[in-house]
Amino acid sequence: MRKSGWTAATGIGSLVLLLAACGGSSPSTSAAGSGSSAAQPSSGSSGPVAPASSVSPVATATKSAKGSSSSPAAPSPKPHHTAGPQPSSADDQSIPAVGTTVMIVQHSNLGYVLAKAGGQVVYTYSKDKKGGPGTCTGSCASTWPAATGTPQAGPADHFPGTFTVVKGAGGVQQIAYNGMPLYTFAGAKPYSTAGNGIDGLWHVVKLSAGDIITS
Repeated sequence: MRKSGWTAATGIGSLVLLLAACGGSSPSTSAAGSGSSAAQPSSGSSGPVAPASSVSPVATATKSAKGSSSSPAAPSPKPHHTAGPQPSSADDQSIPAVGTTVMIVQHSNLGYVLAKAGGQVVYTYSKDKKGGPGTCTGSCASTWPAATGTPQAGPADHFPGTFTVVKGAGGVQQIAYNGMPLYTFAGAKPYSTAGNGIDGLWHVVKLSAGDIITS
């Protein structure tokens, strides 16, 4: 009986030791398993995943450099020089002065004739005298108004005669060509020579194509 009791006591002690050993090794195994699990990436990931807050200094510097190179500095503006007022030439006829009447060589059904700019043909009056004042006055002047103003040759015209200014009806400054006062025909259309030969007293001033400057 004593042997059997000792044997039983010995068996119980061995069982306690075995259980203690198992209980003590379990936390170690669990900790090791936990550490291995943290070190391994997820099976669904293609590679290691860096923490969100971890940014490589080299990558940051490279991105910054690329960003600066993609936006080049704007070039400095070049100085702009504005031309000042230009002196006008005495021969510049592009803008006639106020009161100026430009005279041109106009082609018509009678050939080249003297006209005002715009094509209104002018006439001489047979009763006038060369170098004298215009004698068409009163009712005559209402049909044949004097060509007035300061005469100036058109920029493309060269006249064989000369222009002057004489006294016309009512004291107006009437244009004369080679001393003969000039008139227009009231109501005539531009380029019309309808007044030529009326009453045998009114005549256009004949010119030629050579009076037009071609160069």
